[in-house]
Amino acid sequence: MTNLGRNVETDTLVKPEKILVVEDEPSLRLLLRTMLENAGYTVRLAEDGQAGLEAVTDETPDLILLDVMMPRMDGYELCRRLKSNYNTSQIPIIMLTAKAEADDRLAGLNYGANDYLAKPYEQRELLVRVRNLLQWGKVQRDANPLTGLPGNHVIERELSERIAKGGPFVFMYLDIDNFKAFNDFYSYQKGDQALRLCALILRQSADRFGVAGDFVGHIGGDDFVLILSVTHAREIADEVIRRFDAEIPELYSATDRARGYIQVVNRQGELERYGLMTLTIAAVSSESRQITHVAQVSDIAAQLKHYGKEQRRSIVVWERRGA
Repeated sequence: MTNLGRNVETDTLVKPEKILVVEDEPSLRLLLRTMLENAGYTVRLAEDGQAGLEAVTDETPDLILLDVMMPRMDGYELCRRLKSNYNTSQIPIIMLTAKAEADDRLAGLNYGANDYLAKPYEQRELLVRVRNLLQWGKVQRDANPLTGLPGNHVIERELSERIAKGGPFVFMYLDIDNFKAFNDFYSYQKGDQALRLCALILRQSADRFGVAGDFVGHIGGDDFVLILSVTHAREIADEVIRRFDAEIPELYSATDRARGYIQVVNRQGELERYGLMTLTIAAVSSESRQITHVAQVSDIAAQLKHYGKEQRRSIVVWERRGA
């Protein structure tokens, strides 16, 4: 199990987000740097598109403020290059230009820019757009590309916020049993299909029985997370188990499904049996004990998961007070 929150103490020292300003006018470059540094960001400057491309190659920024009209390489071309490169395509870009016509705005967006601000821009508006786009960028970078669900950083932040607020919640760690054998036997494409189906079951169950604010995350591989209100947590968990056991077997061949296992040749050349995939859910409630940090939740869930996987069936293991 991935140990969420093991760096809680060091994680409190959050590094300032890095912004690259690509602007050919020296006075505007300095003005933007002062404005952004006063807002708490780390700022790097580039005087044209070519220098901006080199700066991104040296160190990936969290966001780029990009002027359009520049020598050597204009903002449109730099934006196009960055968005067409897998390694830089997720960097949020705000284009800055003196042109405010609709055609110019659309041109920047067509090249992949995420936002557009016409000069002269108002300081408060620019800072709000920077803040909002940085938040969007974090979610995009952390989202699991297979399921689209939030990943580790967002999960940890969500759990930390719940703990800080002090209200009741239920944290569920979900682990698919026998997934590796299925993935190896049927191919990774079928394994991806199983993960997408599990994500769909979680989202739909939370939507059907949950409340606003319920959270579904994908740590990676066959590990998922639910953070739920206490009032509907049991109902959601029961629905997840019911649907998982009903729908996951359909991914197996009729023969394997009927006999209830697959046969895999192990490293010794011997046939080894693995049962159909099941789901272990370790459920930790803040009503059962006082929760003070993320690692505490992770440790409790690991213990519950260990017990649940020994049962060799789909199961929800609830922490009991004092256990």
